[in-house]
Amino acid sequence: MRLPERVGDQRRIGIAVEVPEPFGSDLQAARRRFGDPLADLIPPHITLLGPTVVEPSHLEDVHLHLERVARSAAPFEVLLRSSGSFRPVSPVVFVQVAQGIAECESLERRIRSGVLAQELRFNYHPHVTVAHEVDDEALDRAFEDMSGYEARFDVPALSLFEHGDDNVWRPVRSFVLGGAPEPEAVPDLLEAHVQAATEG
Repeated sequence: MRLPERVGDQRRIGIAVEVPEPFGSDLQAARRRFGDPLADLIPPHITLLGPTVVEPSHLEDVHLHLERVARSAAPFEVLLRSSGSFRPVSPVVFVQVAQGIAECESLERRIRSGVLAQELRFNYHPHVTVAHEVDDEALDRAFEDMSGYEARFDVPALSLFEHGDDNVWRPVRSFVLGGAPEPEAVPDLLEAHVQAATEG
């Protein structure tokens, strides 16, 4: 996994859909079984925004941005089914998102804007990684073993993860999906008063 460098007290964050229990533990155990060294460092998830470095002074803006995105999206259902791979481009085997793709794509697009705007190295493809940084034999085994996997769960929120000094990714805050449309911008009241006074 490529991680952006941190300087000083910068924070390394990511945004994702958490995979709930019992599926989370099952997928983490599978990743461990395939010998992935990141199995105990990264909880099973569907990435919405990959590792990103932010200044501590920008965190409040990030939280406000994520609150707005979450409010504008409805809860949805995800179906994980079968295995896939990014080989030969990248040595990764994953469980495929068979339902909930459009919702994940919409969230990813809206999250990756404003204060979190950035370019992607690859086209966005929602998935749950089960093997990475392992040899070809382990990747083959993961692809075959997970080919019959299936899990269905509701997504009520998106989660902000932070990368600790111990290299563990931990969810630090959730943002509930509200299903309400984004409110229209409210005109600046001072500007409105000035305009009224000028016209009067």
